[in-house]
Amino acid sequence: MAEASSVQSSTLAFLYLHPSESPATPLVSPVLDVNNYHSWCRSMMTALSAKNKIQFIDGSATEPDKKDPLYQAWRCCTNMIVSWIVHSVAPSIRQSVLWMDKVEAVWSDLKSRYFQGDHMCISELQMETSFIK
Repeated sequence: MAEASSVQSSTLAFLYLHPSESPATPLVSPVLDVNNYHSWCRSMMTALSAKNKIQFIDGSATEPDKKDPLYQAWRCCTNMIVSWIVHSVAPSIRQSVLWMDKVEAVWSDLKSRYFQGDHMCISELQMETSFIK
């Protein structure tokens, strides 16, 4: 019986929020701007992983039915993570994601807008490598 309880608690651990967690705290520094998506993303993934919240980014923390007893805990975590992300982006970006209420939607939107590589740099590196003998 204790083994089943242990498995259940470790499975649901991603829904735990420590009482000292604050929604107004940026998780990473520097905040996301138009030039630093890749390092910001890596820092956010590390911070969310350390808080056992990566499931909300990768989509494995699916929304339970509203009648499910875990729904409120899931909703609380979702709101906290959205707030952490909102406070970890530059004010000019913040306005575009402020009204989104699903973590996956915010994460996907930021990735689609800022994931683009530096095409000039890539092109120059490809040219340089083509001349190496």
